[in-house]
Amino acid sequence: MYSAVGDYKNAAILILIGMMLDSMDGRIARMLRVQSDFGKELDSLADIVTFGVAPAMMAYYAYFSAFGVVGMAISGLFPLFGAYRLARFNINAVKSSLKYFTGVPITAGGGILTFLTLFHGKMPSIILPVAFFVICILMVSTIKIPSLKEVPLPKYGIIITLFLGYAIYIVFKKEHHRFPYFIYVAIPLYITFIGYQLVRTKRKNSSK
Repeated sequence: MYSAVGDYKNAAILILIGMMLDSMDGRIARMLRVQSDFGKELDSLADIVTFGVAPAMMAYYAYFSAFGVVGMAISGLFPLFGAYRLARFNINAVKSSLKYFTGVPITAGGGILTFLTLFHGKMPSIILPVAFFVICILMVSTIKIPSLKEVPLPKYGIIITLFLGYAIYIVFKKEHHRFPYFIYVAIPLYITFIGYQLVRTKRKNSSK
């Protein structure tokens, strides 16, 4: 909805909130011992919508809409390639190494496309479509990407830390009324989760 009216800032914020929640859902499910195959498939569906469809819509309204139906078809490639990448990961999850991913994950690809679209007006117009196709190809490629799963912080820690810093800035500038209210729930929740992960990791290391 935000993308359709050209409000890419709020659209990007909601996708970043999706990154926050995506970094927590699996671990919370394991903590509560409620993980299941159904949950894994539902998580994949959420990933396709949040990191595939939503960034593709941003790219469509920011650039590809100028090409009409062809632009819409091109934009549809991003969630399609992302879905293929997720399906390949799901069927090979047991065989996959913990040290790397095969192909760029849709979460990372969607995040990169979101940032490029957000700043599309401040860079040469050719960058967005080129990056769009490159990310699509990388998602379905067999290139080995470091997973960073052994890092104690959530895998999107760096991105989200930058986002939190910007969120604090806009609140300080008294512009908070322009942004989705859910942000004020997601930020404390994520900070609490990071703190819990750090304490838990420290306790595990001290008990060895």
